[in-house]
Amino acid sequence: MHRRTLFKAIPGAAASGAALPRSAVAQNRAQRVLRFVPQANLSSLDPITTTAYVVRNHGYMAYDTLFGTDEGFVPRPQMAEGAVEEDDGRLWTVTLRDGLRFHDGEPVRARDAAASLRRWMKRSAIGQKLEAATEELSALDDKRLRFRLRRPFPLLLAALGSLNTPVPFIMPERLAATDPFQNLREVVGSGPFRFKADEYNNGSFMAWERFAGYSPSPAGRPSLTAGPKLAKFERVEWHVIVDSATATAALMNNEVDWFEEPTPEQQALLRRRRELAVERLDPDPFWGLLRFNHLQPPFNDKRVRQALLPAVSQTDSMVAIVGTDPKEYVVDVGFFPPSSPFATDVGLAPLKGPRDLERAKRLLREAGYTNQPVRLIGPTDDLEPMAMAQVTADLFRRLGLNLDVAMTDWGTMLQRRTNRGPVAQGGWSVFCTAFSSVDVFNPIGHLPLRGNGGEGWPGWSDIPRIEALRDAWFEAPDDAARKPICEEMQRVAMDELPSIPLGCFYSNTALRRDLADRIPGPSIFWNIRRA
Repeated sequence: MHRRTLFKAIPGAAASGAALPRSAVAQNRAQRVLRFVPQANLSSLDPITTTAYVVRNHGYMAYDTLFGTDEGFVPRPQMAEGAVEEDDGRLWTVTLRDGLRFHDGEPVRARDAAASLRRWMKRSAIGQKLEAATEELSALDDKRLRFRLRRPFPLLLAALGSLNTPVPFIMPERLAATDPFQNLREVVGSGPFRFKADEYNNGSFMAWERFAGYSPSPAGRPSLTAGPKLAKFERVEWHVIVDSATATAALMNNEVDWFEEPTPEQQALLRRRRELAVERLDPDPFWGLLRFNHLQPPFNDKRVRQALLPAVSQTDSMVAIVGTDPKEYVVDVGFFPPSSPFATDVGLAPLKGPRDLERAKRLLREAGYTNQPVRLIGPTDDLEPMAMAQVTADLFRRLGLNLDVAMTDWGTMLQRRTNRGPVAQGGWSVFCTAFSSVDVFNPIGHLPLRGNGGEGWPGWSDIPRIEALRDAWFEAPDDAARKPICEEMQRVAMDELPSIPLGCFYSNTALRRDLADRIPGPSIFWNIRRA
């Protein structure tokens, strides 16, 4: 931990502090600065090229979206003044609000929004679906952009306000013109906070300051990503502290205000402190999974993937993350979390009942596994995927797989998982990760349940039947018609195994009790205030 960083003065603090007692200086700074320990390092600054939540959280500070989504999952105008639907749903015109400006002082124009959405559609699951339905996306003038669709797309506004990663953030046209598979290094948004590039210290420290030119939505109340985004702090600092015990000590010593993801052991310690609160980060659980590389042996053979099912224990993975309290996790989970109306038991029999290690070994031999190298990649600085990776590594060793474990920081792992080559060329075989329920609530943004091969999420599962079912889901008239489609999707997924579900867990966060009005869900930094 960098102590000098923790007590770094905000601009102007030295001048204002000269005439104040030290306690008054500290109190004044506390009112102005929110100090946060994120789940992992912010190694990438581009919220479009990755699904990492730490990058999404940064994105919500620096950027804004045309529409937001409220706690009822209803899209609401954000940067947009509104939208008009014509021609039986084949023509949509979105009008921007007045007064929108980027952090570089330039006004937000419709062409910026159009370029941003084109880049986003290349990387987003629902964006790709919208792109396929779009004949033309154009800027009519500085305030209006128009979608001319090949066919009606009823979820258009939901897509523009999507919570699924990557989020459709709006950026200047000059940046949005960047190849969607190349990382941006410049951060220019129109969100409530301006990223301080001059203070960015990869692996240690990053900061944002309140953007005086931000124009919050005038409608409604703060609710998830909808309503006014009111920045109550002048400055937000992220202090990257990899060691959970060190981060806990910093919170207890009032060196930071909010620790995003303490371990279960540290949570127990923090609960004893009257000035601190431990609470659900998100009311819905996170969904864990084991992801296969479908391009390289041995897991390009579905028989090898299937051979693992008798031995995989969802309970082992969940207990490794949150401990033994059954209120903190859910098992016997399929490809949709328990909060989803599409959750089902269809096809889950191989994951239920007593685990059988010897049967799994026999199935591996029958599938033709002959000691091919298996590389498991995982992070050292992100609790949940690290814990699941450790459980998986132990299981693979007991199964006799020729295992190599490559654990690095989260940012390096994200870069490494894009390598499509064999293990001998730096590639990988499996990794573990987790998604918030909203990202896997239905097939819209469910990246691990895609079958679109090389165009898909790392792992690149090529399963045409899943893609056909997903198309049918979008065309279904209501949820009653969509539910049997999801059941069939899970039946196919449990046979083809693009991934193996590892269960669901609740994520808890810890913060000082004098922080009020935190919006449950993603770690977002508007509305929260010092009481």
